[in-house]
Amino acid sequence: MSTDTDTANPDALTLGGVTLHSRFFLGTAGYPSPAVLQQAIAAAGTQVVTVGLKRQLAGGQGPGEFYRLIRDSGAHLLPNTAGCRTAREAVTLARMARELFDTHWIKLEVVGDDHTLQPDPFELLTATTELVADGFEVFPYCTDDLVSCQRLLDAGCRILMPWGAPIGSGQGLINPWALRTLRERLPGVTLVVDAGIGSPAHAVQAMELGFDAVLLNSAVAQAHDPVAMARAFKLGIEAGRTAWTAGIMARQDMAVATTPVTGRPFLL
Repeated sequence: MSTDTDTANPDALTLGGVTLHSRFFLGTAGYPSPAVLQQAIAAAGTQVVTVGLKRQLAGGQGPGEFYRLIRDSGAHLLPNTAGCRTAREAVTLARMARELFDTHWIKLEVVGDDHTLQPDPFELLTATTELVADGFEVFPYCTDDLVSCQRLLDAGCRILMPWGAPIGSGQGLINPWALRTLRERLPGVTLVVDAGIGSPAHAVQAMELGFDAVLLNSAVAQAHDPVAMARAFKLGIEAGRTAWTAGIMARQDMAVATTPVTGRPFLL
């Protein structure tokens, strides 16, 4: 688990100097209305919400209107570079986000494949190196490849956001082994499972692997009742985190008796 915590609250998570008590990061795309989005943010108890700057500007909405909604919710804004295909495009958009939203946080997305929306590891690393040098706190959306993740850390990242599955697919954690390996090999790094989460059970699984947080969007926004689903994910993430810190029992290949057999009767 991450070592970047608040001593007053050992289970708090500190990102870029900001202490968080929620480990649920929520996307803001695709909700039926701004009112439903506001209610979902409240039900989730999230303190970090993401917004795609390209989508925001393409929709004709001024950043002031959206920023006001987020400010009123009390959550921290994490702009993202969704839709970018090159490092140059992503860096330009990140700098625009810093000016518009007055934040040095950026969720860096550089997609290399239109079908899977898989991150391009080479362009992602190039953009990361430049943005870190420019003073950004980079939250890179990456694959679960250990070596690629290590290179991002070498470039100055303190947070990694490996995918669970392709964006919006709802498949959950398609490679738990790779995610478990990341957690084991990078014990002091803040790791956030991002993308592909489809149900609260998937979020529980991610947290039980020892990940520090979960980011999702579609599973809440596209639910029949987004507010109720946000609440369900909140509870699932809390349950998974509690199970991880409590210590999950190891799997056994054979049965292990839970009640000792002494061969003699006894009274309680």
